[in-house]
Amino acid sequence: MPDFRIQIERLTDRKTPFEFEVAPAWWLARSEVPEGDSVVVSEPFRFALDASRVSDDVVIEGTLEGEVGLECSRCGKRYPQALREPFRLVLEPFDGQAPDPEGEKGLAENGVCLGEDLEAGSYRGAVVGLDDFFGEVIALAMPLQPLCDEDCPGLCAHCGAPRDAGCDCEDEKIESPFSALAGLKAQLEAEQQD
Repeated sequence: MPDFRIQIERLTDRKTPFEFEVAPAWWLARSEVPEGDSVVVSEPFRFALDASRVSDDVVIEGTLEGEVGLECSRCGKRYPQALREPFRLVLEPFDGQAPDPEGEKGLAENGVCLGEDLEAGSYRGAVVGLDDFFGEVIALAMPLQPLCDEDCPGLCAHCGAPRDAGCDCEDEKIESPFSALAGLKAQLEAEQQD
């Protein structure tokens, strides 16, 4: 298991820089991505962060950088997606009881219980592990609807070929299901005028 740990007692009110590299294998094993899924991690993710203490709280601020290969949700083409995500986490000393079993597990394994908004949490002990936090930051940095290009025309509804590959199908005009009602309305109006 990679060592994404920070020793709390060594932190002061001055920002201390840290750099961590997350290997593709770590992310794929952690995210439980099924074989053949549309996410391909070709190089490590990099976390550059500053950690400091404000009274008993620990403040962690930084940026995630990386690149993944995704499948466009419109045309199905694989494309590289750069990830650059700033993050901030404020950890308070643990005050007694974890809010849920997942929080208790995080405290036991990493000394950290993340909050619901991922910007706050609590810590216990002299060392905190950022494994769970890094996993959440990466997951949140992934686009919900991957697009190879904002103007991607997608696939042709008729032949299934990518529209930007020179599909020569003509768009068929689909008649509205209400066109029969429009015809009926016109007929009734004509009858009323007579």
